[in-house]
Amino acid sequence: METTRSTSRERDRQDKAKNVAAGDVEAPSSARRACWPESILINRSSLGLTRRLKEAGKSLLPDALFLALLHKKCIGRFPRLRSPVTFNEHILQRSLRPDPRYAELTDKLAIRGYVEKKLGRQHVIPLIAAPTDFCREVYENLPDQFVMKANHGSSFVKIVRSKSDTSFEELKHLAEKWLSTDFYRVDRERHYHIITPRLFFETLLLDRNGRIPADYKVHCFMGHLGEPVIYILVISDRFGDNTHGDVYDVNWNRTEIAIGPYKRSNGPSPPPENLDSLLSAAATLASDFEYVRVDLYAFDNRLYFGEMTFTPGGGVLPFTPSRTDYEWGQLLSAARGP
Repeated sequence: METTRSTSRERDRQDKAKNVAAGDVEAPSSARRACWPESILINRSSLGLTRRLKEAGKSLLPDALFLALLHKKCIGRFPRLRSPVTFNEHILQRSLRPDPRYAELTDKLAIRGYVEKKLGRQHVIPLIAAPTDFCREVYENLPDQFVMKANHGSSFVKIVRSKSDTSFEELKHLAEKWLSTDFYRVDRERHYHIITPRLFFETLLLDRNGRIPADYKVHCFMGHLGEPVIYILVISDRFGDNTHGDVYDVNWNRTEIAIGPYKRSNGPSPPPENLDSLLSAAATLASDFEYVRVDLYAFDNRLYFGEMTFTPGGGVLPFTPSRTDYEWGQLLSAARGP
């Protein structure tokens, strides 16, 4: 019986991955793709009574216990929440005791003003609309190409290359599903709890070849380190069938590190033309924090801001080799200082 259930769960995950690739819907973040709470992936109405009771019971767990169990499930060991050592343990502690600034800067709409002040408006993806009500009139006024997003969580992204490939009804249904999701319940990152869900539409970024540009996830360790320590996770072909993730240092040396389910490429890729500008922008945005991941798009010598993430992977982010979890934990401890 358990084998049958495991097979069913794996089939659900595979179907989800196929839908992501086929529908240009953003895949869950790296940790969540490997260990996403099943209540998010599966329609509750399709669950049997036993499973529904189990899911309801999980929702009643205190945050600390929920996170400890999730960490054990995904990473393989119980975390030290009071005295964190690893990177993931530090992130779990942040989830339970977030800096008051995290919520506003995690809100994908509210942070736009912060980025304009820090970097300049030219680095903010043009906003098409942020309606309080997504009605047919709003849909009709959208351009032929755009990206639909929600501001209050991860993976709320729908790429529309042509309105002829979708419909108002389809997008309305997806928007309602996003806006009804309390993202805090996914893995108890408490700063998400106070973000008011909003829908918004941005310009679709494409490079000179008509492709969606690579995603540069810049992990910035700042604080008391003196000199910033930066690692760059490059996600290529993010919405395609050949997705890879490679981690580079500031000198564009490819490391042995793999993060989450992303497989490393066969070889290193060339650095972006504006690598120095990318690093400078990330450090500028991260300068007020001990650690933050800054997501940027750098293509055709252009640079755009994506998001800032203070609790990447929700504290259940698998690393290969596993010692990276400890090494990055040491960096974060040093950044926090005495």
